[in-house]
Amino acid sequence: MSNGIREAARPDRPLRIAVQLAPEHARYSTIRDAVARLEDMGVDVLFNWDHFFPLTGDRDGLHFEAWTMVAAWAEQTSRVEFGSLVSCNSYRNANLQADMARTIDHISARDGGQGRFIFGTGAGWFERDYDEYGFEFGTPGSRLNALARDMPVIEQRWAKLNPPPTRRIPVLIGGGGVRKTLRIVAEHADIWHSFSSPEVLAEKLQVLRMHADAVGRDVSEIEVSVELRRASDADADALLDLGATFFTIGLRGPEYDFEKVARWLRWRDERSRG
Repeated sequence: MSNGIREAARPDRPLRIAVQLAPEHARYSTIRDAVARLEDMGVDVLFNWDHFFPLTGDRDGLHFEAWTMVAAWAEQTSRVEFGSLVSCNSYRNANLQADMARTIDHISARDGGQGRFIFGTGAGWFERDYDEYGFEFGTPGSRLNALARDMPVIEQRWAKLNPPPTRRIPVLIGGGGVRKTLRIVAEHADIWHSFSSPEVLAEKLQVLRMHADAVGRDVSEIEVSVELRRASDADADALLDLGATFFTIGLRGPEYDFEKVARWLRWRDERSRG
């Protein structure tokens, strides 16, 4: 692209497909089997989400907690990276989050290698989670201010822990707010995740570039992640042309659509060869 947006992705960055397994309406044995199948299929990253209740269907239906689940995935899997898309910063002390992330990082390491945990984080938004579990909901602004306050604390704790993380744990920040969220992304994220269309992504990448310039950071260091949802191949190709290299697919239980995943894995492999 002549406007230089394509620079937002490093030319040597691999194209990746992630699957978010919503931890709702399925027994854990079903989720565990799905994790094994998706890793065998060749998915690059597996995510859950960090809520306490289902977001669709029966709002009091089956549901499981995020961090304990990804700790189990750390032990179960051997190749995929994984995490929550995204963990809610409001629910846990910042130092504790850092320690949990470091521990899961070590659990996931194999044969002296590096861990595979991705620290996804965001400001939170689902009011029922806060009300029923006794957390202060606040406002979008106050929750984003807390995320901006806590990210340096998390990074500093990683530098103090013994043993330290096995690698520099990748930070994924979700959200698209142009004034606060993208500023936090520019300062702290290795991966930025959004639900953008090609048109919206083009606009927000320009804003992200401005924030990166303001904090003295090379925007090409930030991997661009986009949720595919109902995207066509043409939509995904347009997002790829804009610099996205990390594409996520949401699956909801109890019956997971593995063919949808297979389709996008074929797309990944075709574009990677091209």
